[in-house]
Amino acid sequence: MSKILFVITGVDHWTLADGTRHPSGFWAEEVVAPYEAFEAAGHEVVVATPGGVVPTVDRGSLAPEANGGQEGADRVAKTLASLTALHEPVGLGDVDLDDYAAVFYPGGHGPMEDLAVDTASGALLTRALASGKPLGVVCHGPAALLAATAEDGSNAFAGYRLTGFTNAEETQAGLADKAAWLLQDRLVEAGADFQEGEPWAPYVVVDRNLVTGQNPASSAPLAGELLKKLG
Repeated sequence: MSKILFVITGVDHWTLADGTRHPSGFWAEEVVAPYEAFEAAGHEVVVATPGGVVPTVDRGSLAPEANGGQEGADRVAKTLASLTALHEPVGLGDVDLDDYAAVFYPGGHGPMEDLAVDTASGALLTRALASGKPLGVVCHGPAALLAATAEDGSNAFAGYRLTGFTNAEETQAGLADKAAWLLQDRLVEAGADFQEGEPWAPYVVVDRNLVTGQNPASSAPLAGELLKKLG
């Protein structure tokens, strides 16, 4: 059995352009769908957060409308409650990449608050990319890529084909005009070759060992691609 590292935001909010705090955290589907896929394939999931804090779920991601109805919402909430690794995270600074066969970053707006500027996370991402190990990042998770710096000072993911939550989706979600910055814009500025699919539809981009997904609906397909790479 291989270990797969989930790196999850440690905050419960996202600071908007006017300084107000928008309640956030991690997005439930983006943890639950990959977790279930990896566990079913016989892998062990270990969760890491900045400072080893127990991560906060974005309450919006538990709503029936985010889960195809009340039955789906109940199932997701029950699954989250049962995920021991989620409630016993290790500190991100204590992670040894050699212990893991793959690394995965789920989203929610939380990563835009902490992982986007977290040097320990950035160093881990840079090492993971260089190692050739499968690296999966979905939705707002790619905000963490902004903290990954190569030896020459450029972004480690510059030139990589990737995707993430798009400006169009942020606009349709009603938060684009309130945000201090937009994920798609920052990734393009960092030199990434940003790919964009239809809003809210599953869309996964694979470039070498990097697998990225555009939105929550891309979580399960992304997990499938990572499993292919794990063999």
